Amino acid sequence: MSAVPDPAPRKPKPALIFDDPLDQQSSDDTDRGWGERPGGDGDSAADLKRFLDEKPPHHL
Repeated sequence: MSAVPDPAPRKPKPALIFDDPLDQQSSDDTDRGWGERPGGDGDSAADLKRFLDEKPPHHL
């Protein structure tokens, strides 16, 4: 008789969740990250740079 090694234990499959996905808050439901830039301390030079960076090309 040949010795066959026992297979490694399998990871259980993720359970199916039938909750209503609209009951959960998404990242789009918050104000975080909408137009914010890191380090925005109200510096007028930084505001001008942001304005110039975000100006549409047809306004040059």
